[in-house]
Amino acid sequence: LHRVDRRQRQMCIRDSLMKHLISVLMENESGSLSRVVGLFSQRGYNIETLNVAPTDDPTLSRLTLTTDTDQNKIEQVTKQLHKLIEIVKVTTLTDSVHIERELMLIKVRATGSNREEVKRCADIFRASIVDITSNVYTIQIVGDTAKLDGFIELMGRERILEVVRSGVIGICLLYTSPSPRDRT
Repeated sequence: LHRVDRRQRQMCIRDSLMKHLISVLMENESGSLSRVVGLFSQRGYNIETLNVAPTDDPTLSRLTLTTDTDQNKIEQVTKQLHKLIEIVKVTTLTDSVHIERELMLIKVRATGSNREEVKRCADIFRASIVDITSNVYTIQIVGDTAKLDGFIELMGRERILEVVRSGVIGICLLYTSPSPRDRT
């Protein structure tokens, strides 16, 4: 009976978890990234993907991350992020209309008649073959996570030699005028 209760509890926990895409605008300073990541690790939250790059303003960076957790924990984390001095704005993109993209470079075996099949698959997914050797194609593909996962599945594990993924980036589709804090 105890095992069943534990399994049911674990299934309920898994079901309440949701992938969240968070965008953080922060000061482009040494140690800022470390403090943000530390906030997640201190609470035992796993960061699934993480991207950081300067914005059009060289004093600011945009950090985009994905994490699997429940809604209450996301609210706690965003409140904690707002308390950090170097944080300018935190947006949970999952809660708004947004676009997300990921870049993947994938090396696949391409020999004999297989070469044409790989090229057709790349064309179907609107991917680009960026490097060709006598037996390997390196393919670049951009899209949402499901599209990239679908391409991997179509290629088949036996054909794949290496996969490198950038992680998810995203942007809200609806424009809202920046608050005074957002411009500092």
